[in-house]
Amino acid sequence: MSFTFEIPKSDEIVHEIVGFIRVYKDGHCERLVGTNKLPAGIDSSTGVISKDVVISPETNLSARIYIPKTVTTDRKLPVLIYIHGGGFIVESTTSSDYHPTLNYLTAGSNVITVSVDYRLGPENPVPAGYNDCWEAIHWVASHCTGGGPDPWLNNIGDFQKVFFAGDSAGANIVHSMGVRFRLDPIAGINLKGVLLLDPYFGGVVAIGSEREKGKEMKAFTDQFWNLANPSVTGLDDPLFNPEKDPRMSGVGCSRILLCVAELDSLRDRGLLYKEMMEKNGWPGKLEMLESKGEDHVFFLFDHTSENARILFDTICTFINHSC
Repeated sequence: MSFTFEIPKSDEIVHEIVGFIRVYKDGHCERLVGTNKLPAGIDSSTGVISKDVVISPETNLSARIYIPKTVTTDRKLPVLIYIHGGGFIVESTTSSDYHPTLNYLTAGSNVITVSVDYRLGPENPVPAGYNDCWEAIHWVASHCTGGGPDPWLNNIGDFQKVFFAGDSAGANIVHSMGVRFRLDPIAGINLKGVLLLDPYFGGVVAIGSEREKGKEMKAFTDQFWNLANPSVTGLDDPLFNPEKDPRMSGVGCSRILLCVAELDSLRDRGLLYKEMMEKNGWPGKLEMLESKGEDHVFFLFDHTSENARILFDTICTFINHSC
């Protein structure tokens, strides 16, 4: 006869970001958003087909790949590597916020999308998520000669037309991946552009609206970085505050699409990013879209609004013109 004993979990909360996550004394986390997972398969509204792939069994790194219904084997499609948001601590590519968005984005932009499910903090502190995304990009690149582990990428992907895209914390990671790509180019990939949607940047010194009416919101959003990155580097870590990174303008592509939302507390950080890229002499073309009357990552929650339609159309145009 055998017995199974379950070790009780501590019910003492040592850290909580209200509405997002609770961290307990024994180290386990209770996530309050992004927990509703949707399966891969055929999306009835767009016809997009998706599937899940394992990139690294050792770290449990995976991705969800999307192809449009119009795909044919005689025409290669641009490859969009997408990195989801969630403040580095919540959400996943399979959540009910992201899976429908990636179906919609894949159909509208006519790309093959690889959405990376990277490790989250605080269990896996920064830079684990960044390293996972870099590993995922290398994994995608392994298909450039047609001999990679995934047949969709082997047969359909055009690796001369690769884009990095992400929202919020994912946009933060995308910027970092663009800089890393310039310093350490990956053979077989031609990075045509990066897309930063409502990027999550920060810093010790408040800027713009953060100084007055946005002071409390800054304190709230800073919690995510501090929880994901418990090291001594703090809010001026160059990964979080690119203004402190002397390599900031070294993004390894010729085009950037920066999207901000008028009512987003992170809007001024996005505008500072644009200013610093221009000031530091980045030689490419940076295009910006500001969505009036909208808040942070509004497009995740309503794909049919006028502003969401404009944003997705802008993404599609950016990709098509870059190709």
